[in-house]
Amino acid sequence: QVQVTESGGGLVQPGGSLALSCAVSGGAFSRYAMGWFRRTPGKDREFVASISWNSGTRMYGDSVKGRFTVSRENAKNTVRLQMDGLDVEDTAVYYCAAARGGPSRYPRYFDYWGQGTQVTVSS
Repeated sequence: QVQVTESGGGLVQPGGSLALSCAVSGGAFSRYAMGWFRRTPGKDREFVASISWNSGTRMYGDSVKGRFTVSRENAKNTVRLQMDGLDVEDTAVYYCAAARGGPSRYPRYFDYWGQGTQVTVSS
C-alpha cells in the first residue's frame, strides 16, 4: 500500500520562505512522477508543481513560477517544495501526490495522495 505523507507546513510572514517535504512509502517511488497541489476553501484544487521520475521535467503553476522550486531525492523517497517570496494568496492546504504516469498539471492523473499540510501566510 502506497502512503504519501507531507510535512513542513506552518505559519510564515509575507515575503518569507517555507519548505514542504513529502515522503512516499510502500511503492516504487523512483518510478513515480510527483506533484504538489493546493486548496483553499471554496476553490478547486490548484496545480502548484510537478516533477518527473528523473527530475528531467519540472512544471509550475503560473501563480508560483519563479518563487517555488520542486526537487526530489529518489534515494530517500522524498520530494521537496521550496517556497520563497510567500504571499497571503499562498495560504492553503498543500497536497503531495504520486503518479504512475508522467508529470501532469491535472489531479486526475495522480494515483496516490497525502492528507495535506496547512500553510498560512500572515503578518
